[in-house]
Amino acid sequence: MSDAVTICECFARDGLQHEPVDVPTTTKVALLDSFTAAGFRRVEATSYSHPQRVPGFSDASDVLARITRRPGVAFKATCPNPRAVRRALVDLDAGRGADELSLLVSASESHTERNLRTSRAGQWERVTEMVALAGGRFKLVGVVSVAFGCPFEGVVDPGRVAEDVARFAELGADLVTLGDTTGVATPPSVRALFSRLAREHPGLPVVAHFHNTRGTGIANAVAALEAGCRNFDTALGGVGGHPAAISYGAGLTGNVSTEDLAGLFDAMGVETGLDLDLLAKASAACEEALGRPLHSMVARAGFTPTPNQENP
Repeated sequence: MSDAVTICECFARDGLQHEPVDVPTTTKVALLDSFTAAGFRRVEATSYSHPQRVPGFSDASDVLARITRRPGVAFKATCPNPRAVRRALVDLDAGRGADELSLLVSASESHTERNLRTSRAGQWERVTEMVALAGGRFKLVGVVSVAFGCPFEGVVDPGRVAEDVARFAELGADLVTLGDTTGVATPPSVRALFSRLAREHPGLPVVAHFHNTRGTGIANAVAALEAGCRNFDTALGGVGGHPAAISYGAGLTGNVSTEDLAGLFDAMGVETGLDLDLLAKASAACEEALGRPLHSMVARAGFTPTPNQENP
């Protein structure tokens, strides 16, 4: 395969929201700068979550003000409600804004109530208001959580997910992300849903956001690639999951490890645009920031050697 893919590095938002200890702003900024130096063209930088509910992102504006901006690199911030979009607009007007905003829905009622404290209908009303507030000043990323299964309700109807994607498309979303929030997707279910969406929405980038809770994240990413997906969300070290204060599911709820997926794509001949040496340095910096070894297999074993590096 020679097709190019775009990997969005999510350590600083989806990764850190799971951490019980706050990471200093200065450390976050240094990590984000290391991500862009490694070649990431999309980076999830922070969240405009309520500071009291998710205090780890109370420094969102400061982080966005201090990161190094590079040509061709888009920084994304998550916005769970209209108040968050208003904060994003204030930062944009102050010259420190995000380039992209993630707008969230969940494919099940129970997860919506638990994670967003409203109903699905209520959240869609919020999303519609958020799109209007954004006023075309950001690239908008629609996110459908629990797209492959809900920890409270079980199997999610793919038709409902397709309807959510269609609704985001009608609202003008530039990309739509499918989140396998607790790692229940399988390669056949991934292949079927991504193929369906490619037929129904040609030209709409659909982002694969898999969690590796059950060890299937890499397999699911390859299935999405085979179905035509060229946009992936990952987190260095395989960290992340639900906010630390909102517990559901079990095991390691983290994202697919960036090092592992980037290493696999590189070995397959799929272009990521990433400098693997700088990616390895960023990986080590993430482990240092959290003070422990993380969950990347490549961080332990190294990237697959190229032919001229192999022993005879």
